[in-house]
Amino acid sequence: MNMKNPLVSICIPTFNGAKFLQEALESVKCQTYNNIEVIISDDESKDITLEMVDNFKSSVDFPVSVIIHTPSGIGANWNNSIRHANGIYIKFLFQDDVLYPTCIAEMVTLFESNPQFGLVGCKREFIIEEKPSTEIYKWLEKYENLQIQFEKENDKVTIIDKSLFAQKKFLKSPLNKIGEPPTVMFRKEIINEVGFFDENLKQILDYVFYYRILKNHPIAIINKPLVKFRIHSSQATNINRNKKIDDYEIYKMILFKEFLYLLHPHHKKKLVLKFSKLARIKKKISSVLRKLR
Repeated sequence: MNMKNPLVSICIPTFNGAKFLQEALESVKCQTYNNIEVIISDDESKDITLEMVDNFKSSVDFPVSVIIHTPSGIGANWNNSIRHANGIYIKFLFQDDVLYPTCIAEMVTLFESNPQFGLVGCKREFIIEEKPSTEIYKWLEKYENLQIQFEKENDKVTIIDKSLFAQKKFLKSPLNKIGEPPTVMFRKEIINEVGFFDENLKQILDYVFYYRILKNHPIAIINKPLVKFRIHSSQATNINRNKKIDDYEIYKMILFKEFLYLLHPHHKKKLVLKFSKLARIKKKISSVLRKLR
């Protein structure tokens, strides 16, 4: 394999994505980087998603693999695409998002010249499908620039290292300080170190994965948009929010078990108190149950 032109696997998890998928696929065709393969993991779509994928496959000269996946959550579909990838690098593209033509080329160049990085990300431009609501404006105000606290004027790349965990603002919103999966690229081999995306999580599995990488490797963010991220009512984040899925108590447990030694003393104290109290309650319940037997 030519390491100066390493294979990149563009992983596209799909499910009933026909409305926006064509634009996503066209953005793959337009990549200036030529050593790519496309891995499409489909959660048994009922619309014309697979027909569109077949048409795409017949129109390109790079490998396209289509794997039908039994639905078991978004994380399982993401992981399934990774498992079938052959590339040195994994680049996610979701069915409703778009890559800039130089996205992959710029990320590979940065990675290849900085092997110490564990993950490379970028800014994103937004495509807002519906008429912007007050809620969307508030979301954009809060989440438009996830790295604003780290940026230095005129820097082309922002470097984030594990000192982030020791900052008091680490647990202030936005909790995801890296970006959505379509904004990042990582080496497939990092999975051997940090594991796959946690399939037990629904909302926070992306940045839990990033922070597991960040414990041992710095993360680089290219300070310009290389991805268009679509905001619409039927995207998974909004659907999960409407289902009132809440991963944040689980997140506290993950921080307690995996990141406690890295955190700011204020957060350490709160987590230790919280889980010490829970341990005492569980001990009391166990004692009562034993007496009732």
